Amino acid sequence: MTGVLPTILVFIFGVIIGSFLNVCIYRLPRNLSIVRPPSSCPSCGEPIHGYDNIPILSYLLLKGRCRDCGGAISIRYLAIEFMTGVFFVMLLWLFGLSIELAIYMLFVSLLIVISFIDLEFTIIPDILSVGGLVAGLAISFFRPDFGIIDAILGVLLGGGVLWAIAFFYELLRKREGMGGGDIKLLGMIGAFCGIQGVIFTLIAGSFMGALVGIPLTFKKQEGMTYALPFGPFLSFGAFVYIIAGDPLVRALNGFLGGG
Repeated sequence: MTGVLPTILVFIFGVIIGSFLNVCIYRLPRNLSIVRPPSSCPSCGEPIHGYDNIPILSYLLLKGRCRDCGGAISIRYLAIEFMTGVFFVMLLWLFGLSIELAIYMLFVSLLIVISFIDLEFTIIPDILSVGGLVAGLAISFFRPDFGIIDAILGVLLGGGVLWAIAFFYELLRKREGMGGGDIKLLGMIGAFCGIQGVIFTLIAGSFMGALVGIPLTFKKQEGMTYALPFGPFLSFGAFVYIIAGDPLVRALNGFLGGG
């Protein structure tokens, strides 16, 4: 059982990281530096004062508006800061103060940035997916129960499965059905979660994608097309695997085995 003080500190740390993730989500797809210039209002471009840049608190005090121009600031900023704090606390409760906690904090941060960029721009920057893949492989040397072989096999299966699906879909339908970003993302997930994580993520992500995509298909107007990004669903599947994958897999095996 993790104490109250570590939980509070990790939540605050997560909220601060979430503020930085907001910067990455806004700037990376626009090919802007994530270091300079300082944060500014998306409406008027005025730099945000330090006392107005306190995660969560500043947004609530300013009621989601810029102090200078009064322009609305997306609630997404508040949501990502709070979400990151909550996710980090969940990881703390699961892994305690350990190297695995730090590794999964990095992994979940990547998944958050990838998901929101993919939702808005339907792209997954290579610096996140390929960079995360390389980081996952390198980190595997320092993980106690997950080695480089596990990471390599996860990358090969993750990237290979989606590549094969995309290849045969395009061969049969004569059009692209899955972008290369999704393939690299599942490869990155494999680098952190291994073969079992890839399989779980693909099944859970596909299931959630179908739950969301099928109603959208029926609501779609005639002649209208809608490309549903798959990255957020893969990220969702990977996060569920981290939090509850092992017990869910054991329960499913027991059910299928009659135990």
